[in-house]
Amino acid sequence: MNEDNPNQVTGPWDSGVDQLREWDPVWAVTCTKMVTNPWTSQVLSRKIVELIGVALNAACTNLNPDGTRRHIRAALRAGATRDEILLILKMASVMSIHSCSLGAPILLEEAKEAGAKPQAKPKVPTPACDKIREMGQWNFAWDPFLELDPTWTDEFMATGAGVYAAGLLTPKDIELLSIAFDASYTHMYAPGTRRHIKNALKAGATIEEIMEVLKLCVAQGVQACNLGVPILAEELKTD
Repeated sequence: MNEDNPNQVTGPWDSGVDQLREWDPVWAVTCTKMVTNPWTSQVLSRKIVELIGVALNAACTNLNPDGTRRHIRAALRAGATRDEILLILKMASVMSIHSCSLGAPILLEEAKEAGAKPQAKPKVPTPACDKIREMGQWNFAWDPFLELDPTWTDEFMATGAGVYAAGLLTPKDIELLSIAFDASYTHMYAPGTRRHIKNALKAGATIEEIMEVLKLCVAQGVQACNLGVPILAEELKTD
């Protein structure tokens, strides 16, 4: 594969696909046609496609260095700026809040069942949370961990708000990226996927655009071949 050719549609593939074409040309052609479809359909701009590629690979639930580099390079070629890509990396970091979205309600439920009560805490100011409420962006899923640790929750919300208030991408594109993070097969966070699909539709996204995001999540599955095919080739040589 010629990575220096910006017009070559490689999608999520790296050089492992060349070996795959040698071993199983029929399946390689079929699979390549399917996974590169979002790159050729032109439903989404090439820049957004590559930014989603960065998101899927850099996400804290994935951390794929080769894919992250490949899509950062392609995003830059497609006109993305440093700050836009940095925004994606920040989003990929703060998605870890879903550990609390999942775990805090369970903690409260099980604590109640066990007869345990959290320590009483003095009321503290939560300006970042208040600001998010004023913007109409508060998510009820955050209530449990706000109850358990309001100071830390406000610190997190200040961090997250700084990311999403940057104004570098349109609200629609932010929601499409958020769908990719949550629907990714390494995450599959259903409440967030539904929330961001709803927000994306409100922001003007079409059904077709959202479906392209889901297709990009599926295309990411060929990382199994990107990883495994070269290893298999190396091990065959040593047998």
